[in-house]
Amino acid sequence: MIVRMREDKIVEVSFDKEFLVESLDLPYSAIEDSVIDTSRWSVYHEIVFECEGKFYRTFYSVGATEMQDERPWEYDDTIICTQVEKKLVQIEKWMPVEV
Repeated sequence: MIVRMREDKIVEVSFDKEFLVESLDLPYSAIEDSVIDTSRWSVYHEIVFECEGKFYRTFYSVGATEMQDERPWEYDDTIICTQVEKKLVQIEKWMPVEV
């Protein structure tokens, strides 16, 4: 695990893919797993997971159909993750008028 702080004070951590998959059972044991995009061939996910009491976010993709043989982090040996924390965020949204 390599920890570095970017200029904007965001903490990034590099994990070995083998550690994430074998030791943490990711992406299947993720606390949150959201589909953030799709393409003809792939489905792109954002996950949040816990490691040693800290929470991290990263991304992976899998094949969009049974014909695409794409596994999470298939071509990566090192996965860059961002340390995250859960915060309450208010959102303004346009809603239908109730009569």
